[in-house]
Amino acid sequence: MSSTFTPSRRTVLSAGAIAAFAAALAPRLAFADEKMVADEIKKLYGDKKIDAGKIKLDVPQIAENGLVVPITVDVESPMTDADFVKAVHVFADGNPQPGVVSYTFTPDCGKASASTRMRLAQTQNVVCIAEMSNGALYTAKAEVKVTIGGCGG
Repeated sequence: MSSTFTPSRRTVLSAGAIAAFAAALAPRLAFADEKMVADEIKKLYGDKKIDAGKIKLDVPQIAENGLVVPITVDVESPMTDADFVKAVHVFADGNPQPGVVSYTFTPDCGKASASTRMRLAQTQNVVCIAEMSNGALYTAKAEVKVTIGGCGG
């Protein structure tokens, strides 16, 4: 007498449901990388030259809790009608989506400065791009090491 396993309809449906759930969840588990950040910046600005400088990016070197990482961006600018910061974009190369936050400014703002808290999934680079009213672009980059309880990670 040979014994062969014949799965029941319920077993097949359960296995199919698990596979569908895993397939739906898989894209959300993927993380951005440096290329994805570069691609997002290219979508915004094409091949325009981006210089270092003018941006003070204040993020902790070590974040004990990746759920609430403080960030402050200050861009050096007189903020006059003729010379002001139009936009600031912040990207992270280790999160599910590369874009973190974007700010727009006008001369009426008086200062190109903004603060928030962001979620970082892992140790990664934070990249900031500032667009000036004359079309010039500036960048700053900082690595944030996300740890568990400050013990490294």
